[in-house]
This record gives sequence, structure tokens and C-alpha cells, in this order.
Amino acid sequence: MSLPDKEEKSKPFKLYKYFTFTSFVFIFIGTIILSYLNTHWAKEMQFNKNEDYAQLLVSNLNHQIFRQFVIPMSLRYGKIQLRDQKQFERMDTLIRGTLHGFKVEMMNIYDLNNVIAYSFDKELMGIKDIGGRGYQNAVLGKTSSEIEQIGGFLEILIGFPKQIKVSTFAPLHAELSLASTTGPVIGVIEIVQNVTKDYQTIFKFQVFVVFTITLVMGMLFLALIFIVKRGETIIEQRAREQIQLKEQLSQAQHLSSIGEMVAGVSHEIRNPLGIISSSAALLKKKISQTDPSNTIPDIIVEEAARLNSIITDFLNFAKPKRPDLTECAIEEVLEKNIKFIASEAYDKGCLIKKEYASDIPAINADADMLYQAFLNILINAMQSMPNGGKIKILLSTDPHNIEIEFQDEGSGISDDIKAKIWDPFFTTKEKGTGLGLGIVKKIVELHHGNIRIENRQPSGVAVTVKLPID
Repeated sequence: MSLPDKEEKSKPFKLYKYFTFTSFVFIFIGTIILSYLNTHWAKEMQFNKNEDYAQLLVSNLNHQIFRQFVIPMSLRYGKIQLRDQKQFERMDTLIRGTLHGFKVEMMNIYDLNNVIAYSFDKELMGIKDIGGRGYQNAVLGKTSSEIEQIGGFLEILIGFPKQIKVSTFAPLHAELSLASTTGPVIGVIEIVQNVTKDYQTIFKFQVFVVFTITLVMGMLFLALIFIVKRGETIIEQRAREQIQLKEQLSQAQHLSSIGEMVAGVSHEIRNPLGIISSSAALLKKKISQTDPSNTIPDIIVEEAARLNSIITDFLNFAKPKRPDLTECAIEEVLEKNIKFIASEAYDKGCLIKKEYASDIPAINADADMLYQAFLNILINAMQSMPNGGKIKILLSTDPHNIEIEFQDEGSGISDDIKAKIWDPFFTTKEKGTGLGLGIVKKIVELHHGNIRIENRQPSGVAVTVKLPID
């Protein structure tokens, strides 16, 4: 496969990865924004709750101050003057008693000149013009609240300051009747609530939500990566299979064309070859009478026989016959092979050892075709050991297959040769067609089996044939 093809096939995978990562980022950002909005909404609710809480306190204070302090002090002293120790103590006792048990950190009362007339902090009394906009709104009869965050810049930025306070400014009315507080404004009340714990609870909840979302999104992201990786593997595997199928189809078409050509040529050669062979035999008889030492006719007969054997290989590879399936005992086929090559094996110094499992079942197979396949494997094993050696035949079975393994002690097969070993017409022998293993593979495949060749350690080759049990 060319480089452009690889790049083209990798584009969908990159798109899946990009889509997965982008989706995760957008969903995560969207979730964080939603979390922030929910937290902001919770803070708004908390702020409104504190403001309503302060208004209730102010309403109660307004009634208590006017009824129990303003009126009595006016009647007794003629005027309200909180600098007077007795009046201040009465006011302080009244306010602290009213606010006892409520979450109020600071309480200030301003007169209409924006001067603090009363405060929990005595040092603030008499200070002027610090009420700000809240004071101005309260003088006009409007209640307003503002939030104050105390802490460093980063603490405030992330929403976790050291302290958070809500200051509420409300008008102090003169009561015209027992059931009314709509009289004229006679001052301004400022209530400061320390709501740090409430807002910290909200912040912790926000952190918990973000952490939970991050954890869930992380798990989702890992799941998406796993799914995409799995999909990528499947797609790549299918792409490879498709390429292999195309290559196999192309090779099959190529071999089919070669096979048809070889079959035609072989048939055309075989007829004159037969005439040459028979003529050489007649010539040998005549020459033997006049010149017995002449070996030319023997050479012609021998080479004609070799050429006939090559043509037979071509025909077997190009147009293999269909197997004649009958009940076949693999042990008997192997014994026939061993008996046939025993003499040649002895001459070459090759020792054949057998290890057969017991109870090997019979299978439906063509005994003659398997004999031819096993014979080619054994001959190759002997040829790989020119100085002799051991050939081991292992026969075993499992619930589905019979396995025949042929082991030799030759020099093995190099990687470059192993890659071409099944190619037709490829051979490393001086006199060979390169069709022997191809014929063996076709015979095994016609029996719905498979064959593999592997190097052994420290040396040698193992050829394993698996044939299915019907």
C-alpha cells in the first residue's frame, strides 16, 4: 500500500479522535458554565434571603426603637441624645436584646445628617458621611443591600474570600399608629451580616459539582477513547483484510492465467515428449547391439522422464484434481511414505523417528493426494540435511483437528526466503520447479486444512499440517 493510501485511510481515524476530544472539551466547558450559573443562582438566592432576613429585623427594630426608646426618651428628656450615657445604655440594651440570637455582626443607626448616632462599635459614633449610596437610598425610603468580599485578589477571583458580609440599609420610620410604619423617615438603620459560612457552603458545593463533573467527564472521555480505539482497530483490520483479499484475488487471477497457459503448453509438449521418449528407447536397443558403451540414449530417456515429471507438476499445480474423499487413516498414509523413502533416507544418513498419539480417528480424505503432499514434505526435509540428520514425525489430535508435524535438523529458512516460500515457481534448488510446496498447500486446502512452516531452535524447520475431523 502506498503512502498516500495510508494517509487517506488515516484521515477518518484522525477525524474520530478530533471529534472525541472536541466533544469532550465542549461538553466539559458547557457543564462548567452550567455549574457556574447554578452557583450564581444559588448565591443570588442566598443574597435575597439575607436581604429579606435583614428587612424583617429592621421592621422589628423599627417598632421596638420607636415604641420603647424614641417616645419614652422624648417624653422624659425632651430630646434624643445618644451621647448621653443613660440614653445610649437604654438604646444599646434594647437593640442587643432585640437582635439576640440573630446573625448580626454590626448595627449602625444614622441620623438625617449622615452621622452615626449609634453603633455596636463606639468608635464609629459621631463619624459622618460614610453611609454611601445605601444611606442615600434609605433616606428616600428605599431598602437596599450590598455584598462585601474581604480577602486577596485570587481568593475573590475564585469565589472563596476570607469573609463575605452583606450590608443592608433601611429607613427608620416614625410610627403614626400602632399598626403602621409608614411615617416620615427619622433615620437610617444599617445591619451587617457575616454570611461567610453560607457562601463557603455554596463554594464547597460548587467545587464538589465541578469535581464530580470532571470525574464523570473523565470516565466518559476514557470510554469514548476506548470505543474510538476499538472502532479504529476494527476499521484498520477490515482495511487490511480488504487489501489482502484484493491481493489474493489479483494473485489468483494471475495464477489462473499462468495455469491456463501452463496447462496448454504442457499438453502440447507432452505429445512430442512421448514420441521422443519412445524413440530414444528404440534407439537404445539398436545402439546396444552395435555400440554398448554409448550412453546417449540413456541420457535422452532419463531427461525425457525428468521433463515429464516437471510437466506433471505444472499440471497438478495449474489444474489440481478434486479429492476423492473416502475413509482414510493418516497413520497408514505416513507409513506408506516412510516405506517408500526408507532406502533413500538410509543412503543419505537420515533417521526417521515417529511419535504417534493413540486413538487417532479416521477422516474423510484422498489418501493418494495426502501421500503426495507428505512425500514432498519428507523429500524437502531430507534435501535440507545433505550430511544426514533426524526427521521426526509427530501425529496428534484434538477435538476438531488431526495435526501432523514434520521436524528436521537442517539449517532453517531465512526471513527473505520464508516470505516467498509459497510463491509459485520460487525455488532455491538448482533443479526444481518451485511448485512442490505450492502443490502441498493446494492439497491441504482442498481438504479444508491449513499448513504452516516455522524455524525450530536451535536449528531446523517444523512443517505443521492440520486436517479437520469430520
